[in-house]
Amino acid sequence: MRAALLCFLLAAPVLLVAGSPVYKSDNGTVPLVIWHGMGDSCCNPLSMGAMKKMIEEEISGIYVLSLMIGKNVVQDTENGFFLDVNEQVSMACSQLTQDPQLKGGYNAMGFSQGAQFLRAVAQRCPSPPMKTLISVGGQHQGVYGLPRCPGESSHICDMIRKALNSGAYSDLVQKHLVQAQYWHDPLNDDLYKKHSLFLADINQERAVNETYKKNLQLLEKFVMVKFLQDTVVDPVDTEWFGFLKTGQAKETETLQESLLYKEDRLGLAAMDKAGKLDFLATKGDHLQFSREWFTANLVPYLQ
Repeated sequence: MRAALLCFLLAAPVLLVAGSPVYKSDNGTVPLVIWHGMGDSCCNPLSMGAMKKMIEEEISGIYVLSLMIGKNVVQDTENGFFLDVNEQVSMACSQLTQDPQLKGGYNAMGFSQGAQFLRAVAQRCPSPPMKTLISVGGQHQGVYGLPRCPGESSHICDMIRKALNSGAYSDLVQKHLVQAQYWHDPLNDDLYKKHSLFLADINQERAVNETYKKNLQLLEKFVMVKFLQDTVVDPVDTEWFGFLKTGQAKETETLQESLLYKEDRLGLAAMDKAGKLDFLATKGDHLQFSREWFTANLVPYLQ
């Protein structure tokens, strides 16, 4: 599978955008860290590269760090499929700690799976401090389906579907397939809680880690964006931290209806009562939005 993806990536030209200059810490802006989704990379000029440029145009003087997980764009894209998420989060934390531009704190914006990865950063790595977390189509309760892949990675998605359907919670699949680590099977809840290497941990499914709970509540805002015509994320409710009710695969529940919220295992109920949770929705498919919508609805959180 890794070889197939590598061949796919090398078959297309790879473009890089120029790195940002060093900005003064006293220019009045809060730095922004962004993390791309599945099948993308830090510096794709048609996605994250364009996003970085747009934000820099909208907020004069802002420092934007687009996380690269690996030594180059090919590794970054490949790691989004195959590198243990916990290792990816550790690599991201290391980058953030070593970046002098971020020492006073930063805002974070995650796209698709990059959103739940950045939430793990907030819970596990409180220094430098994350101020606001914006989740754009993130899957905070995981997924139970892979209906369609973004971009042109459909053959890779076919391989992923087969692996997930044959044994998402086997050691082999869990350790070598990123999407398996946030696969949430409501029909096999015990298997999910016992064997999920990433999602069950950050969602406090096995035990309550008080450090995770305390660190997440340090956020000033946690913003979640749902795409109302999403054909990539299943169920779409996960983008607002909702999911399928346990024991069946048809009826969904909201975050507020879940045990995670009612027992406040992650501090989300306390954050909600404090006005720290914002739920936004937009028409369109996965990660499809206009510059006008982004500027009107998300840029204000960054200023």
